[in-house]
Amino acid sequence: MRTTILITSPDQWTAPGLDLFQFAPIIPGGPEWFTKPVLIALLSSVIVMAVCWAAFAKPKVVPRGWQSLGEYAYVFVRDQIARPSLGKDADRWMGLLLTVFLTVLVWNLMGVVPLVQFPVAAHIAFPAVLAISVYGIKLYLGVRHHGVRGYLRGIVHLPGLPGWAYALYAPMILAEVFLTSLFTHFVRLFANMFAGHIIVAFFSSVGFWFLFERLTPLGAGLGVLGVLMAIVMTAFELLVQFLQAFLFAMLAGMFIASGLHGSH
Repeated sequence: MRTTILITSPDQWTAPGLDLFQFAPIIPGGPEWFTKPVLIALLSSVIVMAVCWAAFAKPKVVPRGWQSLGEYAYVFVRDQIARPSLGKDADRWMGLLLTVFLTVLVWNLMGVVPLVQFPVAAHIAFPAVLAISVYGIKLYLGVRHHGVRGYLRGIVHLPGLPGWAYALYAPMILAEVFLTSLFTHFVRLFANMFAGHIIVAFFSSVGFWFLFERLTPLGAGLGVLGVLMAIVMTAFELLVQFLQAFLFAMLAGMFIASGLHGSH
């Protein structure tokens, strides 16, 4: 497993950069794709499956322990994500939406786990694959339930819009539904996790350098400030990590609903 070196010069502090996101294969001479982010993603999947198994494999009438945690997550996703978007179809899609929410949440939380400290979604390939999967489900549902023509008509049709205006409106709404929505789904998650990881690493590097590598009376204050800011930004990042998991799952629910209902 590759350890990223933030300090590249023995005499000068260097801010962390894109090297934080570059990883060599875990096994020397092994598969190029088997890097730290892949290992963390696999570990995240195991964690999600283990939590769900512990919570729901043998449910009790009075929930305790993992079951209480699992039911809280289930109710949150059902009431805040599934039902507002899918209405009467919410229960049918709870398995997918709960899995998406928990997977993205664990991916994000890996950024603050000691020794791991890398949010999987900060590597754009992972949220992109998840978003493309939801996108494929949306298109499949739209065509299956409405046919190609009916699906496109449901997207483009806007009551009260003059016929001549469709020449402008139709291309824009079709681009939003079939292109922009896909990219915004995963880019929002990726950008937030990428930026958050950089910011926390920056302040951590400042604190480490001025308190341990080059401790001086003048630099000590800056080092303490770096440590305090790293703590504050980590706490803020926890909030962002939960919020981004919620938004990603909420958009997934909205896209699935658009396929079912044949509208934008």
